[in-house]
Amino acid sequence: MTIYVGNLSFRASEEQLTDLFSQFGEVSSAKIITDKFTGRSKGFAFIEMNDDSAAQRAIDALNEKEFQQRNLKVNQARPKD
Repeated sequence: MTIYVGNLSFRASEEQLTDLFSQFGEVSSAKIITDKFTGRSKGFAFIEMNDDSAAQRAIDALNEKEFQQRNLKVNQARPKD
């Protein structure tokens, strides 16, 4: 399952996100989306977890949780249109 993480601190790293989500199961990837010109974080990321039940536990536990002084928005990622 792919998880969308929004309202992310611009200081957050992919390693920190992997550590955060690993509490709930194996994280196969963590990708912070960056501006292609400046390289700066756009404030959201995508986490991939192979175990859907672990991913759902992570969503339930981390949505609205404070991380680096910001309340995360965590939900299942929707496919691109």
